[in-house]
Amino acid sequence: MTAFVRQNYCGEHRLGITASRKVSKAAVGRNRMKRLLRESFRLSGDSLNDLRKTYDWVLNARPRLLELKVTSVVEDFSKVVARVGSDEAGTEDRGGQ
Repeated sequence: MTAFVRQNYCGEHRLGITASRKVSKAAVGRNRMKRLLRESFRLSGDSLNDLRKTYDWVLNARPRLLELKVTSVVEDFSKVVARVGSDEAGTEDRGGQ
């Protein structure tokens, strides 16, 4: 997956998902990808709540998602969340710039 993250000021994390026909010609495949990404976002709620700020998350599906189980997708998304958390910590160390 590709993730785009931008801070928002509405007080909660928001999710957007894209799965174009380029990734899967069949609607069934695109819908499965979107379900997997939504579920990974839902299961990562605790780690999202650990972040200091709230963000808008846009996840772009990749063709390989059709081959993966939900645990792999959750693990990948957790890495993205950890990266955002470490970037937050780095910003705090530099005086909030």
